[in-house]
Amino acid sequence: MRHALPFGAALAALLLITPAAAASTSDPLSDRQWGLDQIRAERAWETSTGAGVVIAVVDTGVDLTHPDLRTKLVAGATFVGCGKRPAPCGDGDWKGVDGVGQPSDVHGTHVAGIAAARTNNRTGVAGVAPDAKVMPVKVLEDGTGSFDDIAKGIRWSVDHGAEIINLSLGALPGVQALVLTGVLSDVQEAISYASDRGVAIVAAAGNEAAPLCDTPSFDRGALCVAATDRNELKAWYSNLAFKLDNKVVAAPGGAGLRNCNDNVWSTVPQGTGSDSCGQADYDAFAGTSMAAPHVAGVAALLYAQGRDLADVENALLTTARNPLLLGLRGVPTLLYGRGIVDAEAAVAAPRKIT
Repeated sequence: MRHALPFGAALAALLLITPAAAASTSDPLSDRQWGLDQIRAERAWETSTGAGVVIAVVDTGVDLTHPDLRTKLVAGATFVGCGKRPAPCGDGDWKGVDGVGQPSDVHGTHVAGIAAARTNNRTGVAGVAPDAKVMPVKVLEDGTGSFDDIAKGIRWSVDHGAEIINLSLGALPGVQALVLTGVLSDVQEAISYASDRGVAIVAAAGNEAAPLCDTPSFDRGALCVAATDRNELKAWYSNLAFKLDNKVVAAPGGAGLRNCNDNVWSTVPQGTGSDSCGQADYDAFAGTSMAAPHVAGVAALLYAQGRDLADVENALLTTARNPLLLGLRGVPTLLYGRGIVDAEAAVAAPRKIT
């Protein structure tokens, strides 16, 4: 009952198709990164690249030696598998305390690369925030973990300098009722702790095609992220973009079908890439897990401009565009929330006066 799962880890793409127009950096896989185009990331880089901002990836850990990530990492922590030892008991590596890399634990490395992989380095993929840093925080092992460990990971990230925390994870079906009724409050309290200190929480909506955002994305203080496909349509698996406070946006998550290039390319632990997609250190997954770090990356672009949490959230929400409403921005709908995040428009948004 107290377990959480990463969204999208099992949705690895399987067949290669002809690449569509996408990002145009020197990274060899950037021509397959249609998600960067959809959120207009490259257009925003003329204004901000996320320099100096730290994104905590609270997830399954990260491959600390990956060539597209190793120079982007700050010190991390491991909260799962500690046994009788006090937590944290590790450095956020994806293999965990036992040194064994589980297949589902490639998830955190994929999330990290979407947000902030090295860019224009003639290697692999480009990240949404090219000059942001990644803080690897491992709270899931073999795809599962406790609310207590997740909450500890959130608090540790805040206390160690993260401006943004990406939560591409969610509660098992039925657990949300326990959270909403106050039976389980660990993560809710940790999110409040982060928000009170100006740290943005970006969380995946969930992959059950359910009518509302899952926990923890439904929790007060979190920004819920639904998923779109490369045609800017709501992904079939994504939960609807409903949350009482309307703090919901959409971002590229992939089709969730058997086509590598219709899903989201990013880093995976070295040597774990699927044979079907043809890359050893990279792979294409789909899920709201992939949508959330697109938004976390845009948030990093905004924090690097000197904005505070309220201003960052305001820029993300008010400039998001709805492709079905003739370009209207920031208008809540069940399919897109406030709209698909638009990095170019967000970094150009006027500062909010508070």
